[in-house]
Amino acid sequence: MAAQEKEMERRFGMPDRLSKIQPLAQSELDFIKSTVSGGRAHDITLFIAKGDSFIFIAKPFYPPGLFRAPSGGVHPNEDFETGAKREAREETGVEIELEKYILRIEVHFQAPDDYFDWTTYIYTARYLSGEIDPQDKREISAAKLVGLDEVPKFKEIMRSTGRGGFAYRAFLTDEAIKRL
Repeated sequence: MAAQEKEMERRFGMPDRLSKIQPLAQSELDFIKSTVSGGRAHDITLFIAKGDSFIFIAKPFYPPGLFRAPSGGVHPNEDFETGAKREAREETGVEIELEKYILRIEVHFQAPDDYFDWTTYIYTARYLSGEIDPQDKREISAAKLVGLDEVPKFKEIMRSTGRGGFAYRAFLTDEAIKRL
């Protein structure tokens, strides 16, 4: 993984780096741990530009009206760029080109009796082709174009849930938007 990170930095730039401690309920931490496989402890989050807007996604369990930037993990033996493009296609239906590596966040998810360390790699990407229509309908319920003026309402929904995972996504979104 370290060699891949260095290659992505060489090709797409050195990202800003942040660290965060994020409190979670034990049930949230258990859920995060249940979604990882093969020792994965990361996600790649993509801010995909199409014109002046960005492609955001919603998951079936999200509160009504909540959309966020798509994200996913690199499979074992898959390079970062291939994984990012695959995740974009699965979650949004579109083909992309990575543009810039803007941010790396190392987060320590802390539950009352347990923890999990996670890294989020955040990239900007450019829409190339395809219809905005999620391919993985089981995981993604909708995808759409959003303007940056719409993002504050999504962050407010995330924060209003009281869930640590959504609080982290709101933080991540704030920090990424500062760097767009």
